[in-house]
Amino acid sequence: MKLENQLEKISSFKHLELLANQVVEGFISGMHKSPFHGFSAEFAEHKIYNPGESTKHIDWKLFAKTDRLYTKRYEEETNMRCHIILDNSSSMHYPSVKTVGHFYETKIGFSVLASAVLMNLLKKQRDAVGMSVYSDSYEYYAPEKGSERHHRMLLDKLEHVLQEDSATKTTDTVTYLHQIAENIHRRSMVVLFTDMFQNENEEKIFKALQHLKHNKHKVVVFHVYDEKTELQFDFDNAPKKFIDLETGEVINLFAENVKELYEKQVSEYFKKIANTCMQYKIQYVPVAVGKNFEKILITYLIEKQKFG
Repeated sequence: MKLENQLEKISSFKHLELLANQVVEGFISGMHKSPFHGFSAEFAEHKIYNPGESTKHIDWKLFAKTDRLYTKRYEEETNMRCHIILDNSSSMHYPSVKTVGHFYETKIGFSVLASAVLMNLLKKQRDAVGMSVYSDSYEYYAPEKGSERHHRMLLDKLEHVLQEDSATKTTDTVTYLHQIAENIHRRSMVVLFTDMFQNENEEKIFKALQHLKHNKHKVVVFHVYDEKTELQFDFDNAPKKFIDLETGEVINLFAENVKELYEKQVSEYFKKIANTCMQYKIQYVPVAVGKNFEKILITYLIEKQKFG
């Protein structure tokens, strides 16, 4: 079953943990069709064998079935640390849940569910996870841990973010990314969910992203956006009032009059971000909200294999 169909099926459930688990289980069950064949049945109990490791824990039965070398994992083993960063600025609370119907069709809702999905996967692989949330303040920080109590604490925070009022607040991305970078002491995969709509100097933002790479961290930026309105500028040709969610600034215009220019500039902006991230060796992944989570999960698995 496709992940988007699963989301439709279970969208009536409010519990974030249940929703995330359903998404991950659906993804794992379909992995036999993907480049990660061999993970599915024994997913939580095995990891890929790296040349030079001891061969005594290789699962030869699994090798016979998959023709790939995996070693058995143990309860106390933590293979990797991951720090999830959530941009909780006002622009992330677009579109309104009232206009789209499902919370995961808003940028913040999609990012919250995607974070819970990654946490579920990390938990299955017994990896440690930490979290930071920022907007006009550094709202929340938790270091990387792998306990069940810690996992539930992070889920509670994510659910709280969903329930928050999206009052107008600006984003001080540069300041808080630098602070977050200073808080991550041990080598980790750093995953950032943001819409990249910042009223700040782009060069300063990328310097802050580069700071996240200190101590040999691997950085993945998931650039979340609403495809219909933010990428395609798809509005009917009636007078519209456009409000900047972070500053409150208002512009009145006919969407059709600026559609072509808008789409060109947004396309150039996306390309610029992608090129700059490539220059800084940051993994950049644009993701449309409301879509399935396969792109995020596969990106995570590929980057984890490179992490080493």
